[in-house]
Amino acid sequence: MGLESLYPDYDVLALQDEWDANTRQIVKQRLGPFEFKLLSHWQQGMIKALARQLACEGRDEVLTWIAFHVETELGKPQGEAQRKPGIPPRKELILAGLDALDNWAKAKFFKGFLSLKEAQQLEFLQLLEVGGLPQEEGWDVERQKELFKKLAGLVITAHYSHPWVWSEIGYGGPAYPRGYVRVELGLVDPWEPKQAEWS
Repeated sequence: MGLESLYPDYDVLALQDEWDANTRQIVKQRLGPFEFKLLSHWQQGMIKALARQLACEGRDEVLTWIAFHVETELGKPQGEAQRKPGIPPRKELILAGLDALDNWAKAKFFKGFLSLKEAQQLEFLQLLEVGGLPQEEGWDVERQKELFKKLAGLVITAHYSHPWVWSEIGYGGPAYPRGYVRVELGLVDPWEPKQAEWS
């Protein structure tokens, strides 16, 4: 799903021996398997459905990593860097938001969010982004917009941390400990991918 890669023959994982052991372990963990403890199966499905729209991603392996990343972030005890007055903590906001999206879908289409066509799911996300869904049970414009912002941030962060996506966008992975040598504009190091030339 999405655009064809400009680096079709590039595999960043082929270079993993260049990384230190800790980095290699962290990156390989993003390939699974994953053990969910916080999100229910339905909540995982909701995150994956939202990620399919937000990241234009259709591979279940990557979507499962995104859902696991969201669970990991929501389970962290640390506080948030910023939170607007009147907005609940991120974990509370997102978990309640998944229920709210499902309820909005049932109110409009008489079926849950996961049963909607992808175009209908996208319509809900577009409305959520601008606070255009029904303002009931505390879901005013600002809370809707914050829910979208938090979801989008978590999803996109996770998506672009997956090694398959790194390969597709030509990201060579962690440079440490080998480092970059050719830093001039237009030059690449030998281990960096070369963009495919289209005829």
